[in-house]
Amino acid sequence: MKRESNKPIERRERAARSGKGGGRPAGLVIVDKPAGFTSHDVVAKMRGMARTRRVGHAGTLDPMATGVLVLGIERATKLLGHLALTEKEYVGTIRLGQTTITDDAEGEITASKAAHGLAREDIDAGIARLSGAIMQVPSKVSAIKIDGKRSYSRVRDGEDVEIPARPVTVSSFVLHSAHETEAEDGTPVTDLLVSVECSSGTYIRALARDLGAGLGVGGHLTALRRTRVGPYKLDRARTLEQLQAAVDDTEGEGLPVMPLGEAAAAAFTRWDVAEAQARLLLNGARIAMPRFEGDGPVAAFAPDGRFLALVENQGGKAKSLAVFEV
Repeated sequence: MKRESNKPIERRERAARSGKGGGRPAGLVIVDKPAGFTSHDVVAKMRGMARTRRVGHAGTLDPMATGVLVLGIERATKLLGHLALTEKEYVGTIRLGQTTITDDAEGEITASKAAHGLAREDIDAGIARLSGAIMQVPSKVSAIKIDGKRSYSRVRDGEDVEIPARPVTVSSFVLHSAHETEAEDGTPVTDLLVSVECSSGTYIRALARDLGAGLGVGGHLTALRRTRVGPYKLDRARTLEQLQAAVDDTEGEGLPVMPLGEAAAAAFTRWDVAEAQARLLLNGARIAMPRFEGDGPVAAFAPDGRFLALVENQGGKAKSLAVFEV
């Protein structure tokens, strides 16, 4: 008996993921965010491309910054809160010798001090103090809420804002090069090319501010590019122009969306369950769950490869955090 081909089914599945054929895509899109765009600007662009309002992002990037911005479309938005908690990786430039109100190049310069002739060992020591598990005071001009109002709004209204320090982890803070130059106003400054791997919630511009303060010359961030969010790296990212071209290409497969199962398997520990367990999970039952390494969510998959749910272990039982298969 001739085996029936699965190609029509595969084509329909690709169409559903990409939005071809009138369907809406569901999955992740890894965007290489351009400078000058807010994360919300990118979300708005993606809503137009994907033809749906149901688009969100896993962690913001400042307008000045470029690089990896993870977007979720349709059901994938339920993944975003969990993906936002993963480790991030950046490359950037820190300018020693000038302080700004925003701790980056977008803000007004508030102080300048000559920063030529700094000893490499002093810079390295300053970086070491800002590595590991540290307490960090976020930048005042940030989206953090203080008594229900954004910090940047309070600063804009002339308030003297005090944000409490919070624990963050800087797992890697590496100085690649140091270059002495002059700022536009003639201040002798030193530009540092650095790379940082850190926990969610870490402000790279606050690291620049604190490094400069510790060296007694002030500092701020002049360039930042995010190269990784969890397992999603820059080599998977597409520019907005590339994404729009894919949408406009009537002969192509449409918007390049990473399917939910692939996205979950890349970011979380995988747990393959039996069919009976799958049915119980989808019905809200708490089934016995093995212990896995790490404390994060676990992605449960059915025997046929369907991504079922994100779960966590509570007393040896699986508690569903988000269900994706119905």
